[in-house]
Amino acid sequence: MPIAYRLLLILLVAIGGASPLFAQDAQTSAQIQQTTLATPDQLSAQLDKIKQTLTDKTKLTDETLTAARTAVQNVQQQADQLTTSLAPQADALKGKLDVLGPAPEKGAPAEAPEVASQRKQLLKQQTDLTGQITQAKLLSRESLQLLTDIGALRRELFNAEISQRTASPLSGAFWTRLGQSFPDDRAGFGQLWNALKGAIVQAWQPANRLPFIACLLAAIALFAGGRRLLEHKMLDMAARYLPSGHLRRSAMALLVTLGTMLVYGVAAWLLYLAVNWNGVLDQDLDDLVHPLVTLMFFVAAMAGLGRALLMVKHPSWRLPPVSDDLAKRLRPFPAAVAYSALLLGIIERVTNDIGASLATTMAANALAATLIGCLVGYALIQMSRARRTLLAAGETPAERPLWVGLLVLCAILGVLITLLAVLTGYIALSFYVARQMIRAGFLIAALYVFMHLVNDLCESLLSPESRTGQRMQENFGISPPRLEQAATVLSGISRAFLLLLAIPLILAPYGAGADELVDRGTKIFSGLSLGTLTINPTSIFNALLVLVVGAVIVRLIKRWLSQQLLPKTSLDVGMQTSIVTLLGYVGGILVFVLVLGALKVDVQSIAWVASALSVGIGFGLQAIVQNFISGLILLAERPVKVGDWVSISGVEGDIKRINVRATEIQQGDRSTVIVPNSQLITQNVRNVTLANAQGRVQIRLPMPLSSDAAKVRQIIFDILRNHTVTLNTPSPSVTLDSIDAGSMMFVCTAYVSNPRDAGTVKSDLLFEIIDRLRKADQPLSTPQDMVVRTMQHDPATAPIPSTTVVPGQNT
Repeated sequence: MPIAYRLLLILLVAIGGASPLFAQDAQTSAQIQQTTLATPDQLSAQLDKIKQTLTDKTKLTDETLTAARTAVQNVQQQADQLTTSLAPQADALKGKLDVLGPAPEKGAPAEAPEVASQRKQLLKQQTDLTGQITQAKLLSRESLQLLTDIGALRRELFNAEISQRTASPLSGAFWTRLGQSFPDDRAGFGQLWNALKGAIVQAWQPANRLPFIACLLAAIALFAGGRRLLEHKMLDMAARYLPSGHLRRSAMALLVTLGTMLVYGVAAWLLYLAVNWNGVLDQDLDDLVHPLVTLMFFVAAMAGLGRALLMVKHPSWRLPPVSDDLAKRLRPFPAAVAYSALLLGIIERVTNDIGASLATTMAANALAATLIGCLVGYALIQMSRARRTLLAAGETPAERPLWVGLLVLCAILGVLITLLAVLTGYIALSFYVARQMIRAGFLIAALYVFMHLVNDLCESLLSPESRTGQRMQENFGISPPRLEQAATVLSGISRAFLLLLAIPLILAPYGAGADELVDRGTKIFSGLSLGTLTINPTSIFNALLVLVVGAVIVRLIKRWLSQQLLPKTSLDVGMQTSIVTLLGYVGGILVFVLVLGALKVDVQSIAWVASALSVGIGFGLQAIVQNFISGLILLAERPVKVGDWVSISGVEGDIKRINVRATEIQQGDRSTVIVPNSQLITQNVRNVTLANAQGRVQIRLPMPLSSDAAKVRQIIFDILRNHTVTLNTPSPSVTLDSIDAGSMMFVCTAYVSNPRDAGTVKSDLLFEIIDRLRKADQPLSTPQDMVVRTMQHDPATAPIPSTTVVPGQNT
């Protein structure tokens, strides 16, 4: 079967399997289309009816508020659609009135009665239409205000439920209340069970038996081997048609997730169709079962995502840097968490459906929260054991990124809060934290896969070696470095968009953000202040959150620039370092300003701080400020940069880093000298590599007058030219500088590409020059005669000196 048909088949299966997920949205869209022509009076009546449902706050539940919010959104959408649909009619009426013109003034000739009648009719229509448009706009604004009120009510309800405390499961009162409410709840469960059995019996009737059996057998087949078959086919297609590398690995992770979600989700949908083929389920049962089918898609996607990230049987396809031992240890974790999430959803739906007592609801929630907390704790323990096993075996575990460490810390805190809240009676809080751990874990794992997929897709499509990259080079003349830069920028923008899209989903579930969790704590400090600065825990929490998130974002951007984008440009290393450092300063200032904004600090609140700083700068901090400003000048003007060879005040070496206050210079003996930045601005600095990175090797060589000057020059010139490090451009030179005291002074000059190599090359040249001159019988000094005098001693006479001349010896 061709690849296009296979992909089309998978797409159709995905659409069919995901239909329960979008059934409610489709019904909502159909309702909106049917009521598009609703009049403003009808929309106003709908809003009034919604407001009546919100009057009694004691009967409000999260489901009631959710339904009211959906209804208000529908009214707002209809009002906006009404305004949009009436605007062309208003323009058309205005155009007709412009054609007729204004009514004639008094004393002017009368116009035809037909024209006057038509103008009057058009004016009346315009007035009515303008009134409808105005009323529709007012309804839209009223809907927005009502949505804000509903959000406030949901936050109040959330705070009330999350702070509710019951008896601890360790106390006898908890079990006593559960036993007292058990008979009534048992009756409710019995009625629900009887209704389900009646629906199954009705589905087995002859009229529904054939569809029941067909759907049931199809669901069993999918549960039994559908996942393996579909997964095998999808992975085979990915391995065949996708290029080997990172893209294939991330695509396989997505395919495994989709395959698992589709198989089990469609199987649950088939079971639902088997029972409810001809509308067997009544409205109450359908309201219970249909959301569970939707939940099955989510649970299956969760299990598939966990399997895709671990890839126990195919380690080469594993996306995260997880060891094989840890993957095997965590193998049952995704399925266990998925079953727990399914159990959590079933408990929540069933207890709401039967109207279970508070004791039973809390017991079920405590059971689900404890199970989830223990599972997450089990995963954390297995991660710790796998890490210790690697260390014991002498292996180094993979480096853990900062965000992974933060997630592990949040998971530990979540487990502790969940279990402690259950034990202390805050079961609603425990249930909420457990549910959010599952939800946040699923979103973060999905974000991880999609980020890798987007990055690998950009790099594969825009790679200079890929087919797309080659076509772009041929058709548009884009150079390979520009393609790599475009891939890096596009990948960064796409991943940033995914991150910004996921953060609100993770931090603000169900319309309740982190502010609601600390709202009650805010009241404790409502009367405390520091000067004009009010101490508000919410503001402090927001400031800390902004500080941590801002610092992480600045760090990630700097790492992305220094490791991915800038190395693919033609900028030198020093310029790349300067850009990254300047960006770090700018990002730090922006984060500091945002932190002050989160703390709600105004100018008056920090006026005394600025005054104190100004005094401190005037007396003791001026040197620090001077060095800081000098550091900014160094990064901006770049008289020296990282990698330059400089000399200042007897210190000579390579610049390794330009910090806020000082610059680090590494000398030849590998020691580091810290030089204040102000010295590099105010003092004379010798920068060997600023304008020209070439080094010069110069040798002054004295030779005797008896030497053959032309031969000596040729020998030295050949040595300079034939050395492996010296450059041909500029060309080496050998000049006769002077003749003095019986010797000739030769000046030998050569150039090397790196001034740091000048000393080593000079030593090599001297060794070779000495060796070649000796072999050519060209002495480096003039031989001199040595006079030896001996004294002949006679006791009778005075000593008579005698002289022996030894030629060729030095005196």
